[in-house]
Amino acid sequence: MGLGILGTKLGMTQIFDESGFATPVTVIKAGPCVITQIKSIEKEGYNAIQIGYGQVASKNLTKPELGHLQKSESPPLKYLKEYKVSSVDDFKLSDKVTVNLFEIGQTVSVSGKSIGKGFQGTVKRHNFTRGPMAHGSKNHREPGSIGQGSTPGRVFPGKKMAGRLGGKQTMIKNLKVVHVNTENSLLVVKGTVPGKTGNLLSIK
Repeated sequence: MGLGILGTKLGMTQIFDESGFATPVTVIKAGPCVITQIKSIEKEGYNAIQIGYGQVASKNLTKPELGHLQKSESPPLKYLKEYKVSSVDDFKLSDKVTVNLFEIGQTVSVSGKSIGKGFQGTVKRHNFTRGPMAHGSKNHREPGSIGQGSTPGRVFPGKKMAGRLGGKQTMIKNLKVVHVNTENSLLVVKGTVPGKTGNLLSIK
């Protein structure tokens, strides 16, 4: 358990090391975030830190949301997320959370919503094998038989069929931090992270 940070995916690029090898990396605009609430075992039953990210105009938030943020004297923030921590003694309301949390060589887990690909068939969604492509075949990319006969007379729940692909919360673990830019709040990690450019990410 440890404090994380919210950020935005800026895109991918590559960097070259001293040997000339290219490393694919993702650039993330991480923070700065504001601590908006501190939850303790005495009051809420568990230790957690809630942080806010993405300043917006006051008209974009509801009155309850604005009232909650005013308790910590925070500006109007679009996104709120809490992280469970072992102790809350080192944190104060309105403190800034920046990329200084991370160091080069450290491994992080990045979670976000994956790219939505809409309604897709079984070949693309579940890697089904296609049928024969000859002229006599009437089964090129169809799913084929989906169930048994009159017993049990139904399709079991969870059957792999066509449906919506992507657009779900997912996490990629053990991504190595390659570079930290504290001036511009940039975090560069090796490999890919979920979602498209501009996607909201949680890094911890």
